[in-house]
Amino acid sequence: MTTCQFRIFSLVVACSATCLAQPLSVKWEELTASDFAQAVRQSGGVCLLPFGIIEKHGPAGPLGTDLINVRHSTVEAAKKEYAVVFPEYYFGQIFEARHQPGTIAYSTRLQLDLLQETAAEMGRNGCSKIVIVNGHGGNTMLLQYFAQTQLDSAKDYVVYAYVSLGGPPGASAPAAAAASGPNVDGHAGEGEIANVMASRPDLVRLDRSGSQSGADLRRLDLPAGVMTGINWYARFPNHYAGNSTRATAVRGEATMQMRIDSIANVIRAVKADQTAPRLQKEFFDAARQPLQTRQ
Repeated sequence: MTTCQFRIFSLVVACSATCLAQPLSVKWEELTASDFAQAVRQSGGVCLLPFGIIEKHGPAGPLGTDLINVRHSTVEAAKKEYAVVFPEYYFGQIFEARHQPGTIAYSTRLQLDLLQETAAEMGRNGCSKIVIVNGHGGNTMLLQYFAQTQLDSAKDYVVYAYVSLGGPPGASAPAAAAASGPNVDGHAGEGEIANVMASRPDLVRLDRSGSQSGADLRRLDLPAGVMTGINWYARFPNHYAGNSTRATAVRGEATMQMRIDSIANVIRAVKADQTAPRLQKEFFDAARQPLQTRQ
């Protein structure tokens, strides 16, 4: 072997070793078919579905604010505790913003059907534990209902809905994550826009923050606990709650890190969970013969 041939051989070996050592992507859409099978095994069957929305986010935020933020935090969490992350998903509940430009509001039946079909397809592809990570307040009750409906028929996968929009409940936030003042947070307010400044700063139009009001107009006078579909519009017709004028990337990075750590902890807990799959199977077995259930 000549010196030139030896150098070429060494380069090929080095490149092959680098390729072999390259970690698997956490993003479903970036994996090859064979890598996907390996990724599901490596994740222990834990797959994440970050759930955003397409809606107006005040005058400063992009329409995909929730989608961008939830996928960013979920992908970063999966890098800390490996799991497979499903592509962009925004087919949720946002009827209250249909009067605003750019909002995409799918019918109720399609929302539920598509979410069920997606979960079923994820399960068919080896995702035995599906964690839906919520990124939009309007999806919270939808996801709670969806999780409950998983008991309507036997399934060989378990759906976990993580609906918390911030860090772990009760966790103390670092000083950098604190709001600049009272009443600045809310939909498209300081906190949300700060998060986009951490995940996609190029999309934020902070100079437009003060061009619309995010004040609560309180146009309904109903007893506490009474809900109507028009409640949100009655309060925030601009689809803007709070004030994003003083949003900063520093605050966004601090709050995003809390969210990332929180999701990573959820992944670890779901990986370790053996009880939910066992009890779900026990439930489905008992539901087939309810008269045999011990009273």
